[in-house]
Amino acid sequence: MDLRAYVLRRLALTTLVLFGVLVVTFLLSHVIPADPIGAILGPQAPPELVEKLRREWGLDKPLHEQFIDYVCRAVRGDLGRSIRTNRPVLQDLLEFFPATLELATASLMLGVLVGVPLGTISALRRGSWIDHAARVFVTLGVSTPVFWLGLIMLMIFYYRLGWLPGPGRLDPYMTPPPRVTGLILLDSLLAGRLDAFYSALRHLAMPAAVLGWYAAAGIARITRSSVLEVMRREHVRTARAKGLLERIVVLRHILRNALMPIVTVIGTTYGGLLEGAVLTETIFAWPGLGRYSTGAFLYLDFMAVMGTTLFIAVIYSLVNLAVDLIYAYLDPRVRYG
Repeated sequence: MDLRAYVLRRLALTTLVLFGVLVVTFLLSHVIPADPIGAILGPQAPPELVEKLRREWGLDKPLHEQFIDYVCRAVRGDLGRSIRTNRPVLQDLLEFFPATLELATASLMLGVLVGVPLGTISALRRGSWIDHAARVFVTLGVSTPVFWLGLIMLMIFYYRLGWLPGPGRLDPYMTPPPRVTGLILLDSLLAGRLDAFYSALRHLAMPAAVLGWYAAAGIARITRSSVLEVMRREHVRTARAKGLLERIVVLRHILRNALMPIVTVIGTTYGGLLEGAVLTETIFAWPGLGRYSTGAFLYLDFMAVMGTTLFIAVIYSLVNLAVDLIYAYLDPRVRYG
């Protein structure tokens, strides 16, 4: 099977997964004991008004007809209207998601830049003080609650030292750049607003460091295990016996063959970050997907909850698809197996 056929097969499987998610979200919308009409109108609404809205929303139709309508609307991008914001749910998601995308990408970049070299060096220097220090770093990163770390960083770097700004994406009273992508760093550069770019970068530092430490810890742990496993293989000992430079052995024969588990953990970490880090976004007043979904749950915003669930499922499916394609590129045996 060539690469094109493999890509088409993965796209077909991804489509089936998304259809399954549509089925699950529809069933959940009818299993959960919540009435969207009652949430909108309240308990004192006249019965005739309730029936009118039920007809408008199609809730008076049989279940199979409602499912067909739900699938058709979802395919067109119609995820309903939010009760809390009185706007289309998709419009809300497209407004809040860029903030999460910016934070997740910065956190993952920090996690990869720290985690992969740290895990590799820890494996190559197994048993040394570097290895012990790296394991302490990993243990703290995995076990430290993100909300506690975020509060500590705010207290030290914002309140005590004043090195970094407080919560939010920009300084107070600063006019944001014209919205093009929703990513303030990129929009600032496109508009030539270096003041907004510098402010956004400083506001991004602390939440990205909090999530980046967590990401780096997981990536470093998997990298160390994968590198140690590859180092025991015959081709590595052969490469060293042939007198190759250690740098070439590490890059070409060890790290390259250890990439598969590392790519997996990077993909799953990025997918988790793109869901929206609820606690981190709340602590740093970051207007992302996590805060939006939390508000939807607290206010029983039925349509927003279901739309967010479907949106997150699409994100995870796309991330998994990207990881599968990277697998096929790194190891042709994956697409021929």
